[in-house]
Amino acid sequence: MRINEQVIEQDIQAKGLTAPRLTPADIDAVIIGEAYHVFPDSTLTVCCLYLKNGYTVLGESAAASKANFDAGIGRKIARDEARNKIWALEGYLLRQRLSETNN
Repeated sequence: MRINEQVIEQDIQAKGLTAPRLTPADIDAVIIGEAYHVFPDSTLTVCCLYLKNGYTVLGESAAASKANFDAGIGRKIARDEARNKIWALEGYLLRQRLSETNN
């Protein structure tokens, strides 16, 4: 089951949770480009997201059956996987900044 970021964001705002945090917009703001590759004779799609600081993040998807492979769907899934990895990276960075200001 996929978490709907917009629903979570609405819940956070409705509860008045105002401590420093990441938002979906923050995650999108660090992405400056993307590229995709489908490996020949496969259903493996790889997405590379390019971030502002020069770092890259990869995500992938693959259909179990070639009959079910759709390049557009593969790109969406691979991009979503790569984007989800950015949450952890940016979360670590925010936590580091917060710990530095509290010392």
